[in-house]
Amino acid sequence: MNTCVLDIRSLEGSRGGFRFFLPSLTLSSGQAMIVTGPSGCGKSTLLDILGLVLQPGSAGIFQVRGVDIPALWASRRKDVLARVRAEHLGYILQTGGLLPFVDVLANIRLSARELTVFDPAWEDYLLDVLGLRPLVSLMPSALSIGERQRVAVARALLYRPDLVLADEPTAALDPARSADVMALLLELVKASGSALVLVSHDQSLVGSMELPTLVASSAQDTSGSRTLFTWKGAPP
Repeated sequence: MNTCVLDIRSLEGSRGGFRFFLPSLTLSSGQAMIVTGPSGCGKSTLLDILGLVLQPGSAGIFQVRGVDIPALWASRRKDVLARVRAEHLGYILQTGGLLPFVDVLANIRLSARELTVFDPAWEDYLLDVLGLRPLVSLMPSALSIGERQRVAVARALLYRPDLVLADEPTAALDPARSADVMALLLELVKASGSALVLVSHDQSLVGSMELPTLVASSAQDTSGSRTLFTWKGAPP
């Protein structure tokens, strides 16, 4: 039975003079979707709000696994927000976001260690599928960009988070490597039972994935730039 991971209605957000509006988004375990649009239209701002690191302007509903997120922001419960983020979210950054002073295996286990969650069989599976076993003792500086991204995928999925947020995870890769990384990411998200929100401006990649797609379109009004997120086709 699928579990509702993310439930949003009438979400507004802003950063500087930039604003956006998201009418609705519901995502259950095992589902994946894409957020796309031109650079600078607010995709990363939306992801930061979903990642609980940026406070939304307003929301009719914004729940992560049933937790009322605006209520936590309103009551300044940053400790609870941090716990929700640690227990339920996995994040994949554009450049991997690896710690430079520890090896690959320590980077992969970082979040799982903080949560005292560890499944050796699942870790072995990730290392094998992502081709990381020969690299576990290397430092991040010795890795290629593609290898760093695969390490970031393993780290985000090791403790099977409810929701994985991926911010342009293939932006620094060539098309062939981008397709490989995305295929692995989708395969592993499905295997872990996580939901996935993927941000990408790569239209060729987006078109090839055939996933529900949220499209950002921006316009100017008297208050500055405003982006509206709308579904291309049916929502998830």
